[in-house]
Amino acid sequence: MLAMNYRGPYRVRADERPMPRILHPEDAIVRVTRSCICGSDLHLYHGMVPDTRVGMTFGHEFCGTVEQVGAEVRNLNVGDHVLVPFNIACGKCHFCQQGLFGNCHESNAQATAVGGIYGYSHTAGGYDGGQAQYVRVPYADVGPMVIPDWMDPDDAVLLTDVVPTGYQAAEMGGIQPGDTVVVFGAGPVGLMAARSAWLFGASRVIVIDHVEYRLDFARVFGPAEVYNFREIDDMVVFLKKLTDSLGPDVCIDAVGGDAAGSAIQTLLGTKLKLEAGNAIALHWAINSVKKGGIVSIVGVYGPTGNIIPIGNVVNKGITIRANQASVKRLLPRLIDHIKNGHMNPKAMITHRVPLTDVADAYHIFAAKLDGCIKPVLLPNGL
Repeated sequence: MLAMNYRGPYRVRADERPMPRILHPEDAIVRVTRSCICGSDLHLYHGMVPDTRVGMTFGHEFCGTVEQVGAEVRNLNVGDHVLVPFNIACGKCHFCQQGLFGNCHESNAQATAVGGIYGYSHTAGGYDGGQAQYVRVPYADVGPMVIPDWMDPDDAVLLTDVVPTGYQAAEMGGIQPGDTVVVFGAGPVGLMAARSAWLFGASRVIVIDHVEYRLDFARVFGPAEVYNFREIDDMVVFLKKLTDSLGPDVCIDAVGGDAAGSAIQTLLGTKLKLEAGNAIALHWAINSVKKGGIVSIVGVYGPTGNIIPIGNVVNKGITIRANQASVKRLLPRLIDHIKNGHMNPKAMITHRVPLTDVADAYHIFAAKLDGCIKPVLLPNGL
């Protein structure tokens, strides 16, 4: 079969690989119909995530048709068209029982924090991902969900990560009616966080980025006020002035370690890798949110440390909430929102690319060329 093959930082290609096999009675094999490139895949692509091994196949956002099931799979049948959450979860452990499917204690033997994730380095279990024609899906009775007949597959594939991650960012913000919410990052997760903030009752949503075409998109899709941080001298002072000198009620970091906007953060976190990425968006969030406000983090950082203004967190009485999205827990609500027209995720898809051109797709997405918001790979054609 054809699959994306990581060859080192900034180098990926499509190669012939062995077909995945059933390794456990609870496995399924899925023939992939759509697979997205996620902003967090770019952390892998840029060589920022430890233990990303040459030869790995990325891809944690995918949907497809069940091709084969293990002897103990009861909820799926061959031929079912399913969306597959990026969390690999056993459904039985202490954390899965609390709905914390992103923190499954069984699916990732290599870490005490995050659970297993498809195609996201050996720090997340070492599973191959869905940027391939076929993929092995462990715990097949737990994660995959049969796509409703009425749902567009383009919406379905975005329900595997980007939509629930953006929604959970807003949920963790504890948004109250009338709140002002600032979202750092106008990528797909930031866009969904902005959109979701309205559903929780926000009265004002502001998006910060430096890529003009993404800000233009956020202005309509959010909809949101948008500002380019390249045109602002001091982001914290600017946001205070926008909010009656108090600061926003909620700040959402939807950027993570791949941020721009600070030379010293780029040097320490990106160039020298002395920190787990560039944390400037997190600094802006902590320092601008109002006293007693909430900072919600869904941007991805590496497992090593970052220098952040923890004294300001204490002295301002800020609540910080963060986690990987618990996709399975959120799916029923999100499906209702799509069915009722409150969300239109597929509007973010700008590029459809055959798997053979995966290297070009990564380059276009990483370099933010051609107005790219969200690229989708088509491993088995249209």
